[in-house]
Amino acid sequence: MLAVSQHDVAHELEAHANVLGVVLPAGAVAARFAQDYLTLHRLLRRAFQLTQTLPHAPLRAFEQKTANLPKATEAERWVVQRVGQEVFRDALLAHWEGRCAVTGLAVRELLRASHIKPWADCESDAERLDVFNGLLLAPHLDAAFDKGFVTVDDDGGVVVSGALPGGERAGLMLDRAWSVARVTDAHRRYLRWHRERVFRTGQ
Repeated sequence: MLAVSQHDVAHELEAHANVLGVVLPAGAVAARFAQDYLTLHRLLRRAFQLTQTLPHAPLRAFEQKTANLPKATEAERWVVQRVGQEVFRDALLAHWEGRCAVTGLAVRELLRASHIKPWADCESDAERLDVFNGLLLAPHLDAAFDKGFVTVDDDGGVVVSGALPGGERAGLMLDRAWSVARVTDAHRRYLRWHRERVFRTGQ
């Protein structure tokens, strides 16, 4: 059995607060049973990854790394932004387990930390560094998502814009049904913003 102390982690692991016949350890909010050691190992690894990304771990890491950095000039603010983007990328790599959220591509050097609501449009650092405001994507999907040629619906389905010429879809591997496996309510509020502000609805 794996017991967890954070509600967000428990939700992601599909752990339960009321486990029949089991008294949870002090501080635990939920537990998840593992049928064998391999499953337990996977759950432990996933729980550790999630504690590095939920609920505000990236924001705390960013604040610690930039606390003593000057922010007066544009160049200095650019350095701070670069630190934030690196923290965000690390958080997304952990959250999506080093794989593209759509294709499953697992070459870390090729993966892009794609903001759903762009950095410049976020209202706070909390939004900018919110792991749910991002998708880890293969390069071609990151570019298409950033330019509004694709978006994601509330069920995780990848939606291709009619503005993308039909002949180009095969080249981008968008001529098949793709989906994002783990879309949560926390993702959906950002995805609605993307569909309304970024996605190209033209036919």
